[in-house]
Amino acid sequence: MRGIPSILHLDLDAFFAAVEQRDKPSLRGRPVVVGGVGGRGVVATASYEARAYGARSAMSTAEARRRCPSGTAFLGGRFAAYRRTSDVVMGLLREVSPLVEPVSIDEAYVDLAAADGLDLSLDGVSALARDLKERIAEATGGVTGSVGIGSSKLMAKIGSDLQKPDGLVVVAPGRELEVLHPLPVTRLGGVGPATAERLHQVGVKTVGDLAARSLTDLVALVGRAHGAGLHALARADDDRAVVPDRDVKSVSHEETFERDLTDVAVLNREIDSMATRVGERLRKGAISGRTVTLKLRRYDFTTLTRSQTLPQPTDDSRLIASTARRLLAEAGTGGGLRLLGVGVSGLSVYAQGDLFAEGHVEVDDGTGPEPEPEAAVPEEAPALPVEKRWWPGQDVRHEELGPGWVWGRGLGRVTVRFEGPRTPPGPVRTLSADDPALQPADPPDWRPEG
Repeated sequence: MRGIPSILHLDLDAFFAAVEQRDKPSLRGRPVVVGGVGGRGVVATASYEARAYGARSAMSTAEARRRCPSGTAFLGGRFAAYRRTSDVVMGLLREVSPLVEPVSIDEAYVDLAAADGLDLSLDGVSALARDLKERIAEATGGVTGSVGIGSSKLMAKIGSDLQKPDGLVVVAPGRELEVLHPLPVTRLGGVGPATAERLHQVGVKTVGDLAARSLTDLVALVGRAHGAGLHALARADDDRAVVPDRDVKSVSHEETFERDLTDVAVLNREIDSMATRVGERLRKGAISGRTVTLKLRRYDFTTLTRSQTLPQPTDDSRLIASTARRLLAEAGTGGGLRLLGVGVSGLSVYAQGDLFAEGHVEVDDGTGPEPEPEAAVPEEAPALPVEKRWWPGQDVRHEELGPGWVWGRGLGRVTVRFEGPRTPPGPVRTLSADDPALQPADPPDWRPEG
């Protein structure tokens, strides 16, 4: 932990949904959910309007549909658009400091102490952050970000989460525990659902409660490595460096148990918890992977791994968990396991299997005609040929009607709203799904002309 507030954390607000609302003017101010649109789809991001109804990341799309009102847009992702916007933001961060650590497509740390001539006083970093936020919003067409600045990565990330959306919190050196201890223990990065449940069972609900526990207690509760890490974080003891431009080869999570485990049901629950965290990190990073790996350390400290390569990349926590469970069944638990880990490798740009599955967009913004009944997609709708596989939210262009996006599809029809980031809300037209004048298009340019 440093003596000056020199680590900045930026977290773009509801990033995927914000890009969709920027590029689709008819959706601005309305609930938007981005993610898998098929029966097994998972929410990647929900706009703040959708969050007001309880939609959130990692929730099943089916559950989000039940919670959100009619008129909510359920869109498949456009990751070329998100990457293009992210690249603009990361470029602005590198203008501030040469040390920028992208954590995901919408999140990064910046080491302000590595830059020349910056004023690292409280007033100085506050002014820098306000200017940075304004430049990000201008350069991205209105996408906002929340900024935290502190004496460590921990406090910078905590700060960026305290006043979302579009927030700015600078944690002054010496006030770390004052800010940290009243927060729920789940705000710490090392506390997932399984760990939180164990902590709650012994009365640990806030970070302050955690800090009151001895290292011995925490090691007995969650294991040696995890317990030591939580013991340090609860005291704001964090000296992790900002590491620029890490080339991520895999995403994984593992747990070391204080006692050897043999109960398959307990181990499967651990796998489910770890797969959930791995899936969340994959979706947040807009990436997916083909190879699921299970790591095991047996009672005699021998370590082995088992892997399975899937037919296509995934970020689905349930598929990752079911694959890891099968690998555990094959490896066996004889003698007991001291460590278990779940990982995904073979990473690529987000390509969840059901992201482009059958689905439709429910939008009613009053600015254009209602879609024809054919635009709704019944479960039995036949699949379109690959070259005409339309999906909700997709960028398209019509030779006569111009650019737009797929509003809905089904029964051989595709409904398109013809609008873009630099136009007012546009009209809806329903066309034949094999209309030769309608083609997929690149993401629109949001920047002002000229």
